[in-house]
Amino acid sequence: MRALLDVNVLIALHDANHAHHAIATQWLIAHIEQGWASCALTQNGCLRIMAQSGYSNPQPLPILVRMLQKSTQSGAHEFWGDGPSLLDVTRFQHAHIHSPRQLTDLYLLALAVGHQGRLVTFDQRIPLSAVHGASSQHLVVL
Repeated sequence: MRALLDVNVLIALHDANHAHHAIATQWLIAHIEQGWASCALTQNGCLRIMAQSGYSNPQPLPILVRMLQKSTQSGAHEFWGDGPSLLDVTRFQHAHIHSPRQLTDLYLLALAVGHQGRLVTFDQRIPLSAVHGASSQHLVVL
C-alpha cells in the first residue's frame, strides 16, 4: 500500500538533524517497495516550514525546492493531486472531528483512503472514525 507522507515525516526525512530523521528514514527504507506519495499540501508545508527563519536549520527556498524535486523524481514516488473537500459528507463524519487542528490530518487521511493508500505520520491523535472508509490499515503512526 503506497504511503502518503505527512509534512512532518517529509521534513524529518529531508533534515538529517531532525529528532525523528532516523525513524522516518528507517521506515521508508523498509517500505519503499510499496512506494510513497506526496501532494500539494505536504510539499508546500515542507518547503514553507524548512525555509522559515525560525526553523532549527533553515535553508534558502531554491535549495529546498531542488531537494524536494530530487526526492520526488524517484520511481517510488507518486504525486496525488486534487484531494477531497472537507465539506464532503460522503468522505467525512463531521461529528467525529473534535478540533480544527485535526483538519489537515483528516484531509490527508481521506486523500490516502481515496487512493487506497495509507497516511504516515507522527501524530497519534487522528480519529479514523472521522473519515468514511478509514481503517487501521490506512494509518501508520511512527
